[in-house]
Amino acid sequence: MKIVVLGASGQLGNCLKKVAEETGISDISFPSEKDGNILEPELLNLLFQKEKPEFVINCAAYTAVDKAEDEIDICRKVNRDGAENIAKACQQHDATLIHVSTDFVFKGNVPQLLSETDSAEPENIYGLTKLEGEEAIAAVLTKHFTLRTSWLYSEFGNNFVKTMLRLGKERDELGVIIDQAGSPTYAIDLAGAIFNIINSGSSEYGIYHYSNEGVTSWFDFAKTIFAISNTDVYVKPVKTVEYVTKAVRPAYSVMDKSKIKNTFGIKIPYWTDSLKVCISRLS
Repeated sequence: MKIVVLGASGQLGNCLKKVAEETGISDISFPSEKDGNILEPELLNLLFQKEKPEFVINCAAYTAVDKAEDEIDICRKVNRDGAENIAKACQQHDATLIHVSTDFVFKGNVPQLLSETDSAEPENIYGLTKLEGEEAIAAVLTKHFTLRTSWLYSEFGNNFVKTMLRLGKERDELGVIIDQAGSPTYAIDLAGAIFNIINSGSSEYGIYHYSNEGVTSWFDFAKTIFAISNTDVYVKPVKTVEYVTKAVRPAYSVMDKSKIKNTFGIKIPYWTDSLKVCISRLS
């Protein structure tokens, strides 16, 4: 099965590349941002004609959550229009799309597990445009799997784990948000789940939730990072109201993963176990 990965230079794209190499997946391509420009339908069409993919994995996204509040147009072009362009190309070339979305499509103001059928009420531009992308895909393409994930980190790119490890070496004290809860997700695990879906041959298309098991706050996430890495730094709990950001973030965005586990038989690692793996690889 030929697989094409769009947004290949980002964090998840690099994780997909690593997992593909480790598991012997060879019929997969990672086109450059120029060749796989999701804002250029004609270029996408040329790419699909050349590669003839059976599966397309879309990792391309505008993810600067606070910056998006000021850059609404470009955020929407990437997250909504780009997603729609890919879906149309997949429809035209009979390819199945695996699209990566976010827990930020939810308001997240109630402490309960969020299912795929719960109402999506994004509180920020990033979440809104990602939801618009989900809807645009569903409107033009039946053969799609949309995976909402959360708090993504890995050895690649910029992420919370790498930032904490860097700051922990530079400072004696850090303030971290304590009243926002979610599930950290190791992008290597997500990449593995994506390949499991492809290999399943399933036609149970639609929206699925994937994150590592468990729930924590950003504060406890940071504390665990420093404990595992043996970093001596004082972490001060900070309330959301004390740390003002342009974008409003969900207070509780823990997702129910029953659907993806039951449909594909996927076993999801606990978040601290995966964090230990990542920090070990980083060190």
